[in-house]
Amino acid sequence: MRNIKCVIAYDGSGYMGWQTQAGVRTVQGVVEHAIEKVLGHPVRVVASGRTDTGVHALGQVMNFPTGTTVPVQGLLRGLNSVLPGDVAVLSAEDAAPEFHARTMARNKTYVYVLDTSPVRNPFLDRYALHVGGPLDGNAMREAAHFLTGEHDFASFQATGSGVKTTVRTITTSEVAINGDKLYVWMQGSGFLRHMVRNIVGTLLLVGQGRLEPADMHRIMALRDRRHAGPTAQPQGLYLMGVAYE
Repeated sequence: MRNIKCVIAYDGSGYMGWQTQAGVRTVQGVVEHAIEKVLGHPVRVVASGRTDTGVHALGQVMNFPTGTTVPVQGLLRGLNSVLPGDVAVLSAEDAAPEFHARTMARNKTYVYVLDTSPVRNPFLDRYALHVGGPLDGNAMREAAHFLTGEHDFASFQATGSGVKTTVRTITTSEVAINGDKLYVWMQGSGFLRHMVRNIVGTLLLVGQGRLEPADMHRIMALRDRRHAGPTAQPQGLYLMGVAYE
């Protein structure tokens, strides 16, 4: 039995997230249908993690088993010929039998795109959050730096999430400014549900002068979701890549 590893990209605008759900269009459902069409047998893919409704990916990683002998380049071409235009397989390879896209992931990189243009650009509506005014990018950058290291991120976890621990290690937390676009980059060993979007919502309050940069550290120490900012909308968030040993 072969174990196929793929890197895929998708525009999450038209999907109810990654995970298969009955009666709705999901990225996993579309991908599994395409694989079955190409290989001739049903599969259940394993991804590095779930993405929410409207969230995009440039480097999602998944794996699945198959007993077929289709070469990986043929599989790559076949999948891209039947997938819808908003999903693409970027690479495919035979992986070690023990490779598991979720449990063996060592870090993930996310970016959130903010558009501060005075006038909303309708062509960016699905790919960036328009805030409609200037932000103090330097203050946001200072606040973001408080997040690096190992911390308890309970204040930035979606309400009702059930996990064993809310402690995570963030290796990169940066705010980059390019004209009227701000990019919030985060890389870490793992992320809680809505964690990046909740952090971005809090950084927006800093950028608007409603919070001080040091408040980020105070909010994190409180370990209470009620003290953090609102959840930023999903369309500005991208899963950029997943790293493995």
